[in-house]
Amino acid sequence: MSLTSRLIDRLAKLPPPLTRDVHVERDVVVPMRDGVTLRADVHTPRGRTLAAGALPTVLVRTPYGRRGFAELTAATPLAQRGFRVVVQAVRGTDRSGGVLDPFGQEGADGVDTVRWIEHQPWFDGRLATYGASYYGFTQWALAREAGASLKAMCLQVTASQFRDQTYAGESYSLDATLSWTQLMSALVANHGLFTLQVLGAGRRREILKKLPLASLDRELTGATVDFWQAWLAHDARDAPYWTETRDFQRDVASITAPIQIVTGWFDIFLPWTLLDHAALVAAGRTPRLYIGPFAHADMGVMAAGLREGIDWLRAHLLDDRSGTREAPVRVCVMTHGTSGREREFAAWPPPGTRERRFHLHPRGELAEAPPPMSAPDRFRYDPADPTPSVGGVLLGRDAGAKDNRALEARADVCTYTSAPLERDLEVVGPVRAEVFFSSSTPWTDVFVRLCDVQPSGRSLNVCDGLLRLTPGRVATVEGGVLRVPIDLWPTAYRFPRGHRLRVQVSSGAHPRFARNLGAGEPLASGTTMVVAEQQIHHDPAHPSALVLPVLEG
Repeated sequence: MSLTSRLIDRLAKLPPPLTRDVHVERDVVVPMRDGVTLRADVHTPRGRTLAAGALPTVLVRTPYGRRGFAELTAATPLAQRGFRVVVQAVRGTDRSGGVLDPFGQEGADGVDTVRWIEHQPWFDGRLATYGASYYGFTQWALAREAGASLKAMCLQVTASQFRDQTYAGESYSLDATLSWTQLMSALVANHGLFTLQVLGAGRRREILKKLPLASLDRELTGATVDFWQAWLAHDARDAPYWTETRDFQRDVASITAPIQIVTGWFDIFLPWTLLDHAALVAAGRTPRLYIGPFAHADMGVMAAGLREGIDWLRAHLLDDRSGTREAPVRVCVMTHGTSGREREFAAWPPPGTRERRFHLHPRGELAEAPPPMSAPDRFRYDPADPTPSVGGVLLGRDAGAKDNRALEARADVCTYTSAPLERDLEVVGPVRAEVFFSSSTPWTDVFVRLCDVQPSGRSLNVCDGLLRLTPGRVATVEGGVLRVPIDLWPTAYRFPRGHRLRVQVSSGAHPRFARNLGAGEPLASGTTMVVAEQQIHHDPAHPSALVLPVLEG
């Protein structure tokens, strides 16, 4: 453990520890209001430089087990720097009682855990929460009712509600949800994660091709998974399944504890993380935001979360602000598809940007000039051979910036490319598109991706987004053409001089998004496939465009 902790210290570039001597009390019982008991491990640092009993407490709630990752990347490094850390397994996991009901149980259980901490003889009145992804959601779930003891929150790659990520673009985030279903089924059944990583990924890739979606849990795990079935059944944004116990977005503005947010440009939760940030700012709060060149499961998220988190915890639990930056927003401006230089801003989106419209033109051109009179581009989308997802916002190792040339060579992907840039172009902020679109079926998808085309011809994805079309979802203009607004993932990216911008337009990115079968059948049970004949319009009456926030100067 000592060697591993030193490696993590080096990887994350952490400040020196106060001690390496940490006592762990295992399997501590924490009672819930309904009689269920949850299990926790309490990590207490020991050493001559630490005042006995006068230690602030950090709560980490996890469904992934109290040891292993949670201990190595949260409990140990935080405890070594002077914090008592309580790592608790959420209901139905790692010997905690009850049945796992993802997201639905975390509000009540989290508040009950805070009350239990407040009654412990070692608690000194200073509490913070910490963690990424599901760990982060558990923080939002308890924050409104935590009370005055909650002094700080450290959130990474998460959001206050998970419904909109599950139904990103009103499609279905198939790869992410099925991956998580497989992971949690393996953990609850106490299967080895090594086996899951080595054998499970290949098996999952094959099962992702199958229909109906309601059968995939049994295909993958051998059993019906209740939460998988529930996610497919409750697709509406206002479904009580989501709003009653799984949506804490309405609470964000009322939370007064200082909040720090760490996320990544390729994170699955990024748009909704930034909505939470905006709600805090609108309520007069001063959260700290850091966005790096990360996907959801990157080790860089862990490193940045620890680095930023330790500074934040020291500032708000120990009144040591020596490591806290003044600027409320820091972002990494990517270039060449990877990390670049960091910039600090007074707000997000940053002041000083100007929207520039890049129009789709005939012959695959992209330019700021309005498009001329031209016939629409046509392509055929066949759900039996769905347009694949390449890189971008995924959970596994395929996430991030990848070479898109093979994807762009497909007949079901249309591309529009600018002339080489005469000077550097720095895009920082929300990215959106407006595509004038026609389809032979009212049930179809529009996917838009921005790429950086290098002088070598290599095309690297920067950001993208999708919108699922159903009858009446978007406005129709003259001639029955649909006016499709698409919010792409926000970004911070510098396109160097000599590079070119490229916009892809297609009708899917499978298995990141569940393919649109085109028949309008229910998501869970649909199997009928309809080939869609698609048209992308680009003329003076239908000026399809990508809108970029360009940082001037």
